[in-house]
Amino acid sequence: MKNTVAVGIQWGDEGKGKIVDLLAPEADVVARFQGGPNAGHTLVIGGRKTVLHLLPSGILHENTQCLIGNGTVVAPETLVEEMDTLLAAGVPVTDRLSISDRCQLILPYHRALDAARERARGAGRIGTTGRGIGPAYEDKTARRGIRLIDLCDEALLNEKIAANLDWTNFQLTQYFKTEPVARAEIDAVLDLARTRLLPLMDDVSSILHARHREGASILFEGAQGVMLDLDFGTYPFVTSSNTVAGAAMAGLGVGPGMIESVLGICKAYTTRVGAGPFPTELYNADGLDDPAGRHLAERGHEFGATTGRPRRTGWFDAVAVRHAVRVAGVTELAITKLDVLDGLSAVKLCVGYELDGERIETVPADARTLARCIPVYETLAGWDERTLGARSADQLPAAARALLSRIEEVCECPVALLSTGPDREHVIRFAS
Repeated sequence: MKNTVAVGIQWGDEGKGKIVDLLAPEADVVARFQGGPNAGHTLVIGGRKTVLHLLPSGILHENTQCLIGNGTVVAPETLVEEMDTLLAAGVPVTDRLSISDRCQLILPYHRALDAARERARGAGRIGTTGRGIGPAYEDKTARRGIRLIDLCDEALLNEKIAANLDWTNFQLTQYFKTEPVARAEIDAVLDLARTRLLPLMDDVSSILHARHREGASILFEGAQGVMLDLDFGTYPFVTSSNTVAGAAMAGLGVGPGMIESVLGICKAYTTRVGAGPFPTELYNADGLDDPAGRHLAERGHEFGATTGRPRRTGWFDAVAVRHAVRVAGVTELAITKLDVLDGLSAVKLCVGYELDGERIETVPADARTLARCIPVYETLAGWDERTLGARSADQLPAAARALLSRIEEVCECPVALLSTGPDREHVIRFAS
């Protein structure tokens, strides 16, 4: 296969884990380039569910080398727990995995600060997972972050931890009026990282360049979705890293010449977790209860893999997807959960927005402006036939094929893959 970047192009939860797992056997290397344990990739293989948060989705394949790049923030406890779960299931994780020496660590004081900030925001909360990802990236930018390589220099590490804990506890106790974080809690996590993660530490950029020279195929794996990108998403209701395909270069230490294609992954409808504008929203846990939105939530089992939070659901937003295709350089689409639309008498497609009485075709930069946008819909015929488990295009009803064709037109990008169910085998590939 070509060297491919796989990115979500909605608000996350698009089914990236399944698509990456599907492509992994064709790749020699799967490399994760950004995000943290707020990303939950759910894989269903032979009816058995596996949820990965930090491990690359290719870890289940015996011939696939898996890398965690410097753009990823790593919570040692989470990664070790995930490794141990797979090790107990007979997956030789440590034989397949390398972690960048430049990876930033998420420590308990990051989670404490994350939680305190969200509580203080009250009704204006962003809706973070509370796992410390934002504060960890903040420390990285402020040049006070703890990297995996820092565990090799005890004196420097102690100096940095003392300064960071002093600063964070000052904020927690004096501003947020909450409990401080104990040094012993930090040391326990660092000891775990020394024991379990340091043996896996390597120069991931050098590995990638060496494998590329050998002719190996590489799959670059992102987390979250482009509409949560720190710059191009619905700021400030976004994640704390860049999720566009270009982030693969900075997050792994590779050049643009190594990337040959970009696969944008999206659902046949739209979901979102947490706060922020969502123009096509139909259903949420706060009382919005359109029947079609409820159908999408219930048939799609729309609960977060990491948080368990119910997702907000709505119709496919082609304006947002077209925006993501442009800013992420998407060359092909992978559409997931088509089967969730089975049984709907009509399917709607948002093809534009109305803002203050005028039609617009792009996503406004300001989240408040986007929240005022009214979706402009096209209504397409639904279908009663079952698409769940379909393995070829000729098994799809004509109405489903018409929907896919219209998505290609309005998103200005061809569909290369279609997922028709949760299992690995529930997929259709289209000729390019």
